[in-house]
Amino acid sequence: MSGVDRRLAPSGLEAVVEIGSTGLRLLVAELDGAGGFRIVDRAGKPARLGRDVFTRGSLSRASMVEAIAILRGFRELLGGYGLKPEDARVIATSALREATNRETFVDRVALRTGFSIQVVEDIEENHLMYLAVQRALGDEWKVRSRGSNALIIEVGGGSTELMLLRRGKMAAAHSIRIGTIRVDEQVRATTGSAAWLGRFLEDHVRTTCDMLEADMALDSVRTFVAIGGDARFAARTLAALGADAEEEGYAVIDRVTFSAFAEELASLRPEELVNRFRLPFDEAEGIGPGLLVLKLFLDRTAADELVVPSASIREGLLVRVALGNAADSDDEIRRQVLASSASLGRRFRYDEEHALHVADLALRLFDELKEEHGLGGRERLLLEAAAILHDVGSFIRSSGHHRHSEYIIQNSEIFGLQRDDAAIVASCARYHRKQGPSSAHATFMGLSREDRMAVLKLSALLRVADALDRGHTQRVRIASVELREDSCVIRAEGALELGLERLSLEEKGDLFEDVFGLRAVLA
Repeated sequence: MSGVDRRLAPSGLEAVVEIGSTGLRLLVAELDGAGGFRIVDRAGKPARLGRDVFTRGSLSRASMVEAIAILRGFRELLGGYGLKPEDARVIATSALREATNRETFVDRVALRTGFSIQVVEDIEENHLMYLAVQRALGDEWKVRSRGSNALIIEVGGGSTELMLLRRGKMAAAHSIRIGTIRVDEQVRATTGSAAWLGRFLEDHVRTTCDMLEADMALDSVRTFVAIGGDARFAARTLAALGADAEEEGYAVIDRVTFSAFAEELASLRPEELVNRFRLPFDEAEGIGPGLLVLKLFLDRTAADELVVPSASIREGLLVRVALGNAADSDDEIRRQVLASSASLGRRFRYDEEHALHVADLALRLFDELKEEHGLGGRERLLLEAAAILHDVGSFIRSSGHHRHSEYIIQNSEIFGLQRDDAAIVASCARYHRKQGPSSAHATFMGLSREDRMAVLKLSALLRVADALDRGHTQRVRIASVELREDSCVIRAEGALELGLERLSLEEKGDLFEDVFGLRAVLA
């Protein structure tokens, strides 16, 4: 991978375990030290974790015992490579996210096997999927994603993960509660027929697609990427029937061919699928609904074909580990976080010119005052996102819009940001005007002490930047920033009348003075 800093990219053996809704899977890879890797072993076994959680809300004792037995087997396999359980990266997705007794399970696994589980959030799952797709498609992804709008979808046991990209930039990422296990349980509960299943899924997919239209017109999507076992099963099966063969990490299936195949399998009972395709029964139960969901989303797009990468969340995690702190990776994350932030702002009809100008001013102040705040690249990115979204709450109501901005950000998915990151962005947006942080503010108090301190510093910078564009005219640009004993003098470019901005700075500069011990002065 070009541009990777070889000094920062790790090398050696790496193990990744995924605890999913339908099974547990292991990958062992050899990292080459240049941002790439080679799979040297893989293993997987089905488990009914999702069946428990999506029907009763918690994991049963039997499922816990089954999962622990599988993990012990993985431990033995890793021992053959000289790896210990603590060397492995273990992630869990939707089933464990929703389990009411997940902490008990995590603790029991640690005690019985030595594996430490990280339950990934849905937005983090999307990010890992994206990394996996990039790697599997290689240069083809660059051509497809930047030449047209794209949709990436994975239908899992408990949820369907969706990403919309506008010419390579993230427009939106969503996790919706449509999964093969949930659907199968619904069919069982109602003894529904194949026709009933079709109508049920059509209603859910139509509602979801109507929501997605707010982010991007689906009929503009020409690249449709499907991840997951169901899609890979279709690719393998249809290759034998004349579809394009798999090549270099992905396969391509004609839209008409795939749609006919999905409809046919959705009409078959699990027993028929087991006999015809020699599938395990647990897998056969979800194949029909999974393929039908893909077909229904595909129908809403203008894509002529389905692209199926040989990729999973496990490969995505390996990509992230292999890249380490490579500059290419950081640049890509920043680009997608900001694109997702801007897309959220457009959904709520924000003043884009004002938001981007405030972001430029805030970043200039951040860079000039680096020795005063001592923050790094992560906080700089969060400040930029907060500046883009600080006024987004005006869509709801101008009065008190800072509180509405906090609510919108906190309850939205910004691609590339985990929950704590989003909480920092939301808090900064809340404190860009009027009162500062309080112990009564749940979002702020839920952060660590270090992150609360970061919020104070970033909010102070954002307030000053917003004051400099009080009239939303983008006329004030920073020529220089000079630190004096008791003040921070900001000099504006050109000869301007700055009375309005000075007044605004006096009103909003209190937090800056409290945090940095300096009075912000506009000259």
